[in-house]
Amino acid sequence: MTMELNNIREHIDSIDREITRLFVERMETVAQVAASKKSTGKAIRDRARERTIINRVTEQAGETYAPYVKDLYKLLFELSCNYQSTLMGHTSALSAQLIDACAQYAGKRLPNRALVACQGTEGAYAQQACEKLFEYPDILYFDSFDGVFNAVEKGMCEYGILPIENSTAGSVTQVYDLMEKHSFHIVGARKLRIDHHLMRKPGVTGPIREIVSHEQALRQCSEFFAAHPEYEAVPMKNTAVAAEFAAATDRDDVAVIASKACAELYNLEIVSESVSNAQSNYTRFICISRKMEVYPHARKISITCSLPHEAGSLNSIISRLAIAGVNLCKLESRPIPGREFEFRFFFDMEADLHDPEIVKLICELEDRTEHFVFLGAYEER
Repeated sequence: MTMELNNIREHIDSIDREITRLFVERMETVAQVAASKKSTGKAIRDRARERTIINRVTEQAGETYAPYVKDLYKLLFELSCNYQSTLMGHTSALSAQLIDACAQYAGKRLPNRALVACQGTEGAYAQQACEKLFEYPDILYFDSFDGVFNAVEKGMCEYGILPIENSTAGSVTQVYDLMEKHSFHIVGARKLRIDHHLMRKPGVTGPIREIVSHEQALRQCSEFFAAHPEYEAVPMKNTAVAAEFAAATDRDDVAVIASKACAELYNLEIVSESVSNAQSNYTRFICISRKMEVYPHARKISITCSLPHEAGSLNSIISRLAIAGVNLCKLESRPIPGREFEFRFFFDMEADLHDPEIVKLICELEDRTEHFVFLGAYEER
C-alpha cells in the first residue's frame, strides 16, 4: 500500500511540474497582453472574455470537475490582473497623495494640543477618548455626530472624535452613514473601556420607571433591561447629556446609565455598578481631520467603495487582499440611498502605507471599484 501511495504521489509531482511550467508560460503570455493593453489604453479587466473562458474550460472538464475548474480559473484571473497591473505601472493622483502624506508626517505624531470636536457634553465617553489621544485638548461639544463631521470639514476644529464600533453592540451605523456625506481622513483611533453604571439623584428612594442614556449604551445593557422589564429605556443624544438631564429633572422616577465620571461630574448616586452585558466592553473611537495625516506607526488602513452589482465583485477585492497577505479585520456594508439593494463597503485592514507595495495595492483597488474613497492610515491603540 505504501509503495502504491508513493507511486501515486510521484505521478502527482510530475503533474505539478507540468502545471508549473504551463503556469509560467501563461504568465509570460500575460506580460505580452499587458504590453499590448498599455500601448492601446485598454482596461486590464475583461469580464466578457473571462466568462467565455470559464464556460469553455468547465465544459471541457465535465460535470464532476466543472465547479473546481471554475474556482481555479477565477484565481488565475485574479493573479493575471494583479501581474498586469504591476507590469503596466499604473500611477494615479491617489498614489502621489499617499506617498506625500507619509513623507510629510515622517517622524511626527498627533499634536499634544488641539481644538477637538466631540459629540455630547462634559463627561461623555468621547471626551475620555479625546483625552487619551491628546494630552491638552480644547474640546468643543456638538449635539450630533453630523455636527462633529461639519466642524472638522469646515475647519472650525482641527480634529474630531467619533465612536465607530462597540465590542458588544456592534457598529455605530449612524457614523458610517454620515461618512458618505463628508470629506475627512482618519488619523488615529483609540479603544476605550466602557463601564456603564445605573445612577440617579442622591437621596431618592422611590421606584425607577425610566432609564435614559444613548441608544448604544442602552443596547449594551440589554440583559439588564431584560431582567427588569419594569424599566423603560429612553434614548438620548449622549450618555453625558442623559446624566445631565437626570441630575436636573424634577422627576424622581428617572435614572441614567452612564460612566462613573458622569456620577462625579453631575453629583449622581450609583445604584447598580457595571450593568453592561459584558464586563469586557470596549468602544473604538476614531480621530478625524480634514487633512490626510499618516504618522510613522500607522498600521491600520480604512477605505470605502462601491462595487459593480454583479457576482464575484466583492470576492475579487477580498481575494486580492488575501493574495497580498493583508489581514482584513473588518468589513461593513451600508445601503446606497436611491439604489435598490446595492451597498457600499467599508474595509479595515492591517497594512503599512509606508510600504510601496501597499500603496500600489490601494491604487489597484481604486481602479477595480466604481467609487473609491481612501479614509485613512492610522495607529490604533
